[in-house]
Amino acid sequence: MARKHTMPQFLVDIVTAEKYESWLGRKATAHVKRDRKRQRTASVSHYKEAIHAAVVLSDGRDAYTGELLDWARIGTYDNDESQAGRHGYKAQHALLPTVDHVDAGATEASFKICAWRTNDAKNDLTVASFLELCQRALEHAGFTVTSPAARAGDTEPAR
Repeated sequence: MARKHTMPQFLVDIVTAEKYESWLGRKATAHVKRDRKRQRTASVSHYKEAIHAAVVLSDGRDAYTGELLDWARIGTYDNDESQAGRHGYKAQHALLPTVDHVDAGATEASFKICAWRTNDAKNDLTVASFLELCQRALEHAGFTVTSPAARAGDTEPAR
């Protein structure tokens, strides 16, 4: 049977095409359901295409941290086990690939692929707000954070 989506090269020998297509469908359906509740027009086919494009662009890594994601775990997360296992179960799935709405308020389908824990931390924040939060946390812990623009001598603060 012909597949609509070409398997990203980094997924070959990690997951089957069937498992990837199933994951893609579930993620698209979940995001469409959420967005329709927010009174947005959304279609599963359009979201599947946008999510697939984000997967290809990710090259298998978290868009925010650069970490290599654990693609072998797609389709394995179990809400009931998570509730029973709590933090220990969730920690096992920290690098589980998931789909982030880049801006939860956006009207267009704009997705990035990231780890489950990253998505959980970012929640509904914009990318800029998430980065500001990360900066505040690092500075509070004693780190010095310098934006790439500031290192290059740009006088404008990074946003």
